[in-house]
Amino acid sequence: MGKFKFEKCDIEGLYVIEPTVFGDKRGYFMETYNSEEFKEAGLDMVFVQDNQSSSTRGVLRGLHYQKEHTQGKLVRVLSGEVYDVAVDIRKDSKTYGQWFGVKLTAEKKNMFYIPEGFAHGFYVLSETAEFAYKCTDFYDPSSEAGIMWNDPKINVQWPIPEGEEPNISDKDAAHPAFSDDIYLNY
Repeated sequence: MGKFKFEKCDIEGLYVIEPTVFGDKRGYFMETYNSEEFKEAGLDMVFVQDNQSSSTRGVLRGLHYQKEHTQGKLVRVLSGEVYDVAVDIRKDSKTYGQWFGVKLTAEKKNMFYIPEGFAHGFYVLSETAEFAYKCTDFYDPSSEAGIMWNDPKINVQWPIPEGEEPNISDKDAAHPAFSDDIYLNY
C-alpha cells in the first residue's frame, strides 16, 4: 500500500499530496517524502535544498520565481495553515498565466508539489505558521524575480478578509505586473 495519495490538479504538473499518517495515543508518524513512491506517481525529481520559514497571520509571501536555476518545490505546513498558490509561467503551456490555490494545514498534513516553471506564494491564515519546502535547485539571489501578488490579469482569489490588507515585504510589493514578458521555457 502506498504511503501517499497523489491528486493531479487542473494545471499540468501540480499535485496535492496527502501522506498516510500512523497515529495512536502517543502521537503520529508519517513519511514526508519517498523517492520511489514519488517516481511511481510521475514525480521524478531530486531535491537539493530544504527551506523553512515562520510567519504571522496576514503575511503574504510571493509571488516568487527564479529566472535561472528554476526551482521545483514540495511545500507543507509544520504548524498553522496557509493558502498556497502556484501561477503557471511556462510560455508554451496551455494554462500559461493561470493559477491554482490550495489550503495547506498542519492538522491535515497535506503537501503541494509545484514544478519548475511556476511562480509561487502563500498567505498565512492562522495566528502563526511554520512553512517548509524542499527545492530542486539552489536559491540564486541574482536570479530571483516575482509577480505582483494582486495582479488583476492573473486575479488570484486570496482569502484575505474584507477590509484587511496583507502584510507584504517591500521587495514583494515592488514586483511588476504579469505580462507576456514573464515566462520560463519548459
